[in-house]
Amino acid sequence: MFLHGDYMYYIPVGLQAICAFHSYRNGTLQKWIWLIVFLPVIGSCIYLYQEVLNNRRISTPKIDVKAVFNPGVKLQRLEDEVRFTDTFANRIKLADAYLDAGFTEKAVDIYKASLTGAFDENEHVMAQLIVAYYKLERYPEILPLAKKLYKLPQFARSRAHILYAMALEQLGDTDAAENEFKAMKGRYSYFEQRYQYGQFLIRQDRIEDAEKIFTDMLDEQPHLSAVEKKSSREWFAKAKEDLKKIYQ
Repeated sequence: MFLHGDYMYYIPVGLQAICAFHSYRNGTLQKWIWLIVFLPVIGSCIYLYQEVLNNRRISTPKIDVKAVFNPGVKLQRLEDEVRFTDTFANRIKLADAYLDAGFTEKAVDIYKASLTGAFDENEHVMAQLIVAYYKLERYPEILPLAKKLYKLPQFARSRAHILYAMALEQLGDTDAAENEFKAMKGRYSYFEQRYQYGQFLIRQDRIEDAEKIFTDMLDEQPHLSAVEKKSSREWFAKAKEDLKKIYQ
């Protein structure tokens, strides 16, 4: 009964008032006012769709298409940023980009030059230097950096820790290397670390021990959450492939 008579008049008026107030608050009233006034229902619906519903949708990450197809574009931009604003943060962003792009020596130069003053023991820079030194096969230079990072809780699960263990192996200290790999073991976790431990064992001709590590990893896989499975998918695939080679 209430949908008849005068009550129907208040629906478009109410929509107009809501949309006009919302538009005023967002500074877009001049753009929308005529549509809301002269097409009360349709105009208000268009406004709500464009300015309210669309803005509440999950935003997608902005992708720099030029940088994807031409990594040099990203490097050029970061180099320009450093030239215009030579801050620690900008230099390290550039060094990280150099490292990812394979310009390892350039990355090392920036990292080393940045370890001064308040940043002389910056954790991120030292960890990135470990990655860079391993790529350059400068294994002895990894050891003092790892020693500084060793007591930090985040180092235990880091890629820098894996490379530290592998550097010890490269330097002939296989017992110390194995101790580091063992320190990174854990059920339902540490899959990259455990896979690399299995690789280490294969290099030491301890095939049965490596087989057990890979088998344990794959036995644990079904019990993980979807997110955990996805994040370690690469290591499960590699472990499965290595088991096939062992069984051949």
